[in-house]
Amino acid sequence: MRGTTRRVTGVPRGRWRVRGEGYSSGVSAEQKSTPDASDVEPRPTRLTVAAALAALEGLALVVGGGYMLVMGLTGHPDDRSQAVTGGVTLIVLALLPLLAARGLLLRRGWSRGPAIITQIMALPVAYNLLQADSLAIPGGIALAAVAVAALVLIVNPETTRALGITGPGGVRESK
Repeated sequence: MRGTTRRVTGVPRGRWRVRGEGYSSGVSAEQKSTPDASDVEPRPTRLTVAAALAALEGLALVVGGGYMLVMGLTGHPDDRSQAVTGGVTLIVLALLPLLAARGLLLRRGWSRGPAIITQIMALPVAYNLLQADSLAIPGGIALAAVAVAALVLIVNPETTRALGITGPGGVRESK
């Protein structure tokens, strides 16, 4: 019956039509088999490095948040509730770069947005660290370097293609 149009039960004639054996959109109801390892392109190194940088930022947030939380509970902070709240906030904020890193490693197109947002949020933090007159300056330099490097890697056309992100109008960008 391929190529013929037939009436769908319970739907008035002419309103919904089935193309061939699939759904009205022409999509088949059969599941496609998973691609073989030989069919999948290897993950670009740029994408792997971008994921590693995002994961590094997430882990740094978890460590910083854990430190603030522990010091707030066991130490002698000026305001215990503020220290605990700050620690919990940093740990929760760590979810964004960690989820983005996982998505980048798994080549999920949605992960590019959170990864870019993470880097953009890191730049003002790095700037504030650079304005301090303390040991925070090397941390600001490192954070700025990581954020800029990760941004460059994430917006790279090779990374965009590997994530399956299309150009304007749904057209795939050519190599």
